[in-house]
Amino acid sequence: MIESGHGTHVGLRRTRNEDTYHADAPLGLFLVADGMGGHQHGEVAAALVRDAVVDLVSAGHDLIDAVHGAGKHLLAQTRDRFDVLPMGTTIAALHLSADTYEVAWVGDSRIYLWKDDLRQISHDHSLVQALVEAGQLDQSQASRHPQRNVLTQALGVTAAEQLHLGMARGRLEPGMAFLLCSDGLTECVEDTSIAHIVARTDLASQECVDQLLLNALDAGADDNVTAVLVRAS
Repeated sequence: MIESGHGTHVGLRRTRNEDTYHADAPLGLFLVADGMGGHQHGEVAAALVRDAVVDLVSAGHDLIDAVHGAGKHLLAQTRDRFDVLPMGTTIAALHLSADTYEVAWVGDSRIYLWKDDLRQISHDHSLVQALVEAGQLDQSQASRHPQRNVLTQALGVTAAEQLHLGMARGRLEPGMAFLLCSDGLTECVEDTSIAHIVARTDLASQECVDQLLLNALDAGADDNVTAVLVRAS
């Protein structure tokens, strides 16, 4: 059985919410998309990608093809429009079948797996993460870097032939949980605190998500905050 909780909040400093999400247990599809701040219609980009992924997975496409297809769809919306900046969005998506899981991501929205402990299974497509991997920054420096929100990959901005979609697959086991979230959560709440909440089996998934959002708000929530928690029992 799949149990999920989900929620989003505009945060304490933004006037509009450019995050969106989808949670569909019968389809086994869950996703978070974060429209790129500073680009016109970030919320439109996120919604277009969300709807395209849902439509493609519903039509039988696998998750990887669906995300690629959604990216091409978004690029097509702006290809002939020279009056606006590109509409960009991140995505973090999960597709569950009877005994397997598949995840895909672009940008810095994250996917965590809980199985006895919390582990980030996505990989940030960001300038700071590239500097960390090059040995030019450590993780503590990265968390404070002024350019930590600069992305190296985003749907609608990165050309289709240059898009390096992150992906992973594995066996779905009872007791596993997946957390999908925008960077509005991970900027405010440390992984150890996230793990403490996700581990609470005395709370329903929705209660865990509600607590994560409250913790982000308590920490200042400069950005939109979105989280989807999916548990397999």
